[in-house]
Amino acid sequence: MSESELKPARTRYAPSPTGRTHLGNLRTALFAWLWARHTHGQFILRIEDTDRERLVEGAQEELMDALRWLGLTWDEGPDMANGRRYVQSYNLARYHEIVAQLLDSGRAYYCDCSPERLEIVRRTQQARGQKPRYDNHCRARALGAAENRVVRFAMPERGETLVHDLLRGTIRFENADHGDPIILKSDGYPTYHLASVVDDHDMRITHVIRADEWLPSTPIHVNLYAALGWQAPHFVHLPLVTDHERRKIKKRSDADQSAEYAEYAEMLRVATLRQRGYLPQAVFNFLAFLGWHPGTTEELMTPEEIVARFTLDRLSTSSAVFDVDRLNWFNQQHMKRLSNAELSALLVPYLQDAYPESARLADAAWCEALTAAVRDELVALSDVVEAARFAFEAPQTFTAEALAVLQNEAAPVALSALSAALPQTAQLTRAEAEATLKSVRDQLKQAHGLSGKQVLLPIRVALTGKIGGAHLTDILALLSVAELRERLQRALSKAPTA
Repeated sequence: MSESELKPARTRYAPSPTGRTHLGNLRTALFAWLWARHTHGQFILRIEDTDRERLVEGAQEELMDALRWLGLTWDEGPDMANGRRYVQSYNLARYHEIVAQLLDSGRAYYCDCSPERLEIVRRTQQARGQKPRYDNHCRARALGAAENRVVRFAMPERGETLVHDLLRGTIRFENADHGDPIILKSDGYPTYHLASVVDDHDMRITHVIRADEWLPSTPIHVNLYAALGWQAPHFVHLPLVTDHERRKIKKRSDADQSAEYAEYAEMLRVATLRQRGYLPQAVFNFLAFLGWHPGTTEELMTPEEIVARFTLDRLSTSSAVFDVDRLNWFNQQHMKRLSNAELSALLVPYLQDAYPESARLADAAWCEALTAAVRDELVALSDVVEAARFAFEAPQTFTAEALAVLQNEAAPVALSALSAALPQTAQLTRAEAEATLKSVRDQLKQAHGLSGKQVLLPIRVALTGKIGGAHLTDILALLSVAELRERLQRALSKAPTA
C-alpha cells in the first residue's frame, strides 16, 4: 500500500434506515471501523434517509443500537451536538447548492421524461440486445426547473472511466454503457449518487468501504468528483455476505419463503442474535472472518487483536456465506473463555425472566455452580433456560425413551437405593453427592450385578426427565435433599414394583 493509504483514515458507515439491521450490514460497518481504528483514524456514522418512501420507523435507532452492542463506536455521528449534519434529510440546502453548480457548469440538466417513455426506451433497448440505460433524451432540450422534473448528471458519452479499487485493482468502464443518472428527484431529495459524493467530500472521507453492489455505480461517482473539482477517496468494494443458498441477504423478508428458510433468515438479524444471547465479541470475531483473514491459522481473537492485525490487502474478493454452525462455534468458544462468575452474570437474567419467583437466583454461589454444571450444553445464553430446567422444575412428563428407562426392572432398585442413602441434611455438597452416588453404584453392583449405567440412568431420568444433560453429581448438589426425595418417589410410581 502507498504511504497515503496508511495515514490515519476517515471511514464511514452510511446505512439507509429502510429495514432491520442484519449481519451483512454490520459486516460492512465492521470493516470500515477496523480500518479507521487500525490506522488511528476516525469512523463516521451517517444516516442516508433520502429514500423517503421506504423508511422504516425505528430502523435508525435499531442500527445505532446494533453498532453500540458490537462495540463499533463512532467519532462523529447523528447523536453529536451537530448531529443533523450526519442525517441527509437535514442537508437538502447543501445538495441543492451543488446541483445548481452542476447546472451552471453544464454538467447537469432538467429532465421531464415520463415513466411510460422510460419503459418504452428500456424495452426497445432490450429488444435490440442493448444494455438498458437512459438515452440522454433531455440533455439538449434546455429545460428549466418545473414541477415533476428531475435533474440528471451529464456523464461522458465516449471513452472510459477508470475506477481504482484497493481490493480489485483498476477497473475500466465504458462510458457508453452509462446513461445520464438522476441526481435530484422531483420531490427535491437527492439520489444516493449525489448525496454520497457530497457528504463523503464534506466529511473528508478518505476510504469508501462499501458492498460491491455499488461498484457499477462508481463510475458515476468518479465523474461527479471530477466535475466538481474534488479529489475522489480510495474505494474498497466488499463482496456480499450471502445466505446458504448464495443469495444476497435482504433487509426485508420474502413473503413466500419456507418456514425453514425463515428461521435461517431470522438468525441473520442482529436483534435476534442479541435476544437469543450471542456474545458481541463472538459475533465480532465471526463477522471479521467473513471475508478477511489474519494471515495465520488462528481464529479466536479479541476485537483488540483483530484491530492490530487488520489490513485491507487481506480482504477476500469472493463472497462469504453466512454459516449458522460456524457462528455457533465462535459463540461457544468465546463462552468457554469466560469464568463461571462472568458467564453466570450473563445467564441469570434469562433465568430470572423464566423463573421470576426463584429465590435461589439471588444466591451467587448457587448460580455459579449451576453455570458450571450446564455451560457445556449451551450454544447461546438463552439455551440456559432449557439446560437448567431441572434446577427449577420437577419433570412432569417423560418422553417414551425416558419412560422406558424408568420401566426397566433395574430402575426401582436404583431409585430406592439412592432415596435410602440420602442423608438427613438440607443440601448435599458436591463431594457428598459424588460419594453418595459412588456408594449406591458400588452397593448395587455387588448385590445385584448392575452396571453403572443401569444405576445412574434411571436416577438421571427421575431427577431431570431427560436421558442426557448436566453431570449427575452436579444435579444432586444443586437440588435440595427434600426435592431429591420427592422426585425419586414420583419416578418410582412410574417404575415396576421392585
